[in-house]
Amino acid sequence: MGQLIVIKVGTGVLTKENGTLDGASLVRLVTAVADLQGKGFSCILVSSGAVGAGVSALNLEAYPQDIDSRQAAAAVGQARLMQRYATLFSQFDLIAAQLLLTGPDFENNSARVFATAKRLLADGRIIPIINENDSVAVDELRVGDNDMLSAKVADLLKVDQLILFTTVDGLLNHDSSLIEKVEKIEDVYHLARDESGKFSIGGMGSKLKAVDYATRSGIQVLIANGRNPEQLSELATGGGRATRFVQNDSKS
Repeated sequence: MGQLIVIKVGTGVLTKENGTLDGASLVRLVTAVADLQGKGFSCILVSSGAVGAGVSALNLEAYPQDIDSRQAAAAVGQARLMQRYATLFSQFDLIAAQLLLTGPDFENNSARVFATAKRLLADGRIIPIINENDSVAVDELRVGDNDMLSAKVADLLKVDQLILFTTVDGLLNHDSSLIEKVEKIEDVYHLARDESGKFSIGGMGSKLKAVDYATRSGIQVLIANGRNPEQLSELATGGGRATRFVQNDSKS
C-alpha cells in the first residue's frame, strides 16, 4: 500500500446551487482520485453531499433545519450519492465502498473501524467513501461535521496527508491573496470567513478546527479548491495551488 491520503470533499463542491448533484464535478473528482490511485497512492474519500443531494427529492428550497427533514434528505441523498460514485469509479476498475460513522465509533469501536478500513485499502482496488451517518445520528452521537470527521479518520488511520477540498483556493488573506503555508494555526484563525452555502454546514472556521486537530496528530493538511480536482496529483506531491499547514506532533 502506497502513501495514504484522506480527501475530504465539501457539499459546495459536489452540488449545484439548487442542491442537486453536480455530475460534471463528480466526474472530475472521481477521475482525479482514480489517477492518483493509479500512481500508487491509497485514497480515502470523506464525502459530504448526502443531505444536499436529497433536498431536491424532498422539494426543499434550502438546507433543512429540522432534524426529521435533514435526516430524511440524508437517507435519500446518501443512496443517490453512492450510486453515482459506484458507477463512476467502476469505469476505472475501482470499487466504491461505503462507511457511515458516528461519534462513538471513534471511541468505543475505533479498533473495528481501523481494521475494516485497512482491509478495504489492502485490496488496492477499493476506494473507501466515508460520511457521518446523518440519517440516524443525533447531537450526542455526532462527530460534528465532515471537516472534523476527516481529521479524526486521518488521525485514526495515521495517514500521510489530509486534503480538504472546498470552493476556494485555500485560506485567503483579507486582500483575497492565497496564504500558501501556515506554521502556527493560531496565527490565522482571525482570517476564517464563512463560505458555506445554503445546502452545506461548514465554513473556513470549521476547516481550521479540523486542521488544528490533524496537525497536532502529525498530519500535513492542505486546503484546496475542489472545483479544480485535476491538480490532485500535484497537491499530493508538493505542488498545486493550496494552503499547506505544517504538522507539529504536539497532540497529547
